[in-house]
Amino acid sequence: MKLSDKIYVAGSGGMVGSAIERALRAAGYENVIGRTHRELDLANQAQTLEFFMDEKPDVAVIAAAKVGGIYANAAYPAEFIEANLAIALNTITAARKAGVKRLLYLGSTCIYPRMAPQPRPESALLTGPLEETNEGYAIAKIAGLKLCEFFRKQYGLCYHRAMPTNLYGEGDNYHEKNSHVLPALIRRFHEAKEKGLEKVELWGTGSPLREFLHVDDLAGACVMLLNLDNPPDLVNLGSGEEVTIAELANIVAETVGYRGEITRDLSKPDGTPRKLCDTSLLRSLGWKPKYDIRSGVAAAYKSFKEELASGKIRM
Repeated sequence: MKLSDKIYVAGSGGMVGSAIERALRAAGYENVIGRTHRELDLANQAQTLEFFMDEKPDVAVIAAAKVGGIYANAAYPAEFIEANLAIALNTITAARKAGVKRLLYLGSTCIYPRMAPQPRPESALLTGPLEETNEGYAIAKIAGLKLCEFFRKQYGLCYHRAMPTNLYGEGDNYHEKNSHVLPALIRRFHEAKEKGLEKVELWGTGSPLREFLHVDDLAGACVMLLNLDNPPDLVNLGSGEEVTIAELANIVAETVGYRGEITRDLSKPDGTPRKLCDTSLLRSLGWKPKYDIRSGVAAAYKSFKEELASGKIRM
């Protein structure tokens, strides 16, 4: 990838896309373009094709997706599969028609089979039943992964794929019900501290193991992959560090400064028992994360307070 390349980041208004755009500009890439959802609806085939044909980017990063936590995925499965199927099909096919020479498509490690071997290798994809709570999202994202795989195989295009683990950081969604676990915990403990609440209730047993990656680390890994002449077809992007949800809650509480009691609602689902991705391929490329979980949570909480004060927070 040349510094003069025109690079389109789909989803540049979201947490992931904006982080990738920042990382590209920091690395010296000045011709980076993006569109907000209001400016370009990627679920609209005609709009998406027109955009690609007009702009003709050299490189595209598909970081756009409809995302949400356990509650949102379980409550709105039709919306998740419809939106994400459309985004994948429209962006990848339009890129090929517009002559985009390189494309990086972001999947997610949450779309591996529910009981895949741990740590989850890239080869585990489509080897067993999916997690029921996000099946719609998973099927749609897998379709996008397969489109890239087949376009690379049949047309010789450098359309490659990455599988990020649970992401968090600047620009995250802190919605009370529709957010992921880490931003939900940051908001919940922050508000409990501000209101002087004696207890904070968490969903489930707290026993599931999870891996988290700060979004700035994800962005750095993406820039690294885009600069490889022959990138891996599919690569996991993770920190290699895992914590239980209960441990994570304690870290967030300590970071926020909450001193009350933590209780659990055992009627709520835990989700997948363990999610740790095999990052041996990523590490072999010379990459490692900048943040561990404690420093990452501290950075995320700092961003949360800044976004809250500015009125730009997503919640």
